[in-house]
Amino acid sequence: MRKENYIVVSFSGGKDSTAMILHLIESGEQIDEVLFCDTYKEFPAMYDHVEKIRSVVEESGIRFTKLKNEKSYDYLLLEHQPKRRNKHIIEKYNDPKGYSWPGIRSRWCTNHMKIKVINQYLRELNKQYYVIHLIGFTCDEAHRVKRATNQKKNHRYPLVEWKWTQEDALRYCYLKGYDWEELYQIFHRFIFWCCPLQSLKELRNLRKHFPELWKQILEMDAKTWRTFRADFSAQELELRFQLEEQRIRQGKRIHSKDFFDELRYKLNSNREDAV
Repeated sequence: MRKENYIVVSFSGGKDSTAMILHLIESGEQIDEVLFCDTYKEFPAMYDHVEKIRSVVEESGIRFTKLKNEKSYDYLLLEHQPKRRNKHIIEKYNDPKGYSWPGIRSRWCTNHMKIKVINQYLRELNKQYYVIHLIGFTCDEAHRVKRATNQKKNHRYPLVEWKWTQEDALRYCYLKGYDWEELYQIFHRFIFWCCPLQSLKELRNLRKHFPELWKQILEMDAKTWRTFRADFSAQELELRFQLEEQRIRQGKRIHSKDFFDELRYKLNSNREDAV
């Protein structure tokens, strides 16, 4: 027996998926359900934006579903006890708790907080329907569309079909009155505000514009066994950013040999004090 088609749209809360949903509704295309997966670590302005889009979706007669892993980000970061294959970690850190900070080789955050949660929900829907999954990749993200995991027959990429770029999507959202409280003027992308894979520029901006969130990163970093980044702990980044601000006030350069010499001295002194 042929299953009934069921149109599901993935909604991250960002500009691309927002533009996709708004234009699909505006064009009168069928949508049966919109899925948003809460990572526990969205910016406050993102949660406000999600509620605005939820209202538009539900007023259009479309189901809006908010998913969330039962285990929080903080639990997985600090308390979860995974089966560890790396004996070096067990020995070095005395059988540590939690996944600790994600890294390039271990991006557990996206996997556990989004991908697994969404896929589990879609598997349940697939038992009853033939699910057509709409995803908000833009035409300037062809490398993402070409990945094997994104080449499924039931996947559809409306923004690619419309030849919309990321810039087009953001412009459309602004025209519709959505601005995420100017987050896109501060960051290029934003999912997990505590992501250690952000650039130094983005982390500077996070510390400057969201000091209360930066404080939480410092607190989390002090509780877990892997440092925030491979090159700096969060506390070391704090020392670096303080030194940068001090030198800027003094009219000195922050990308020079004497800056890095001074930074190295401060970091070594801090490490010695911690022993």
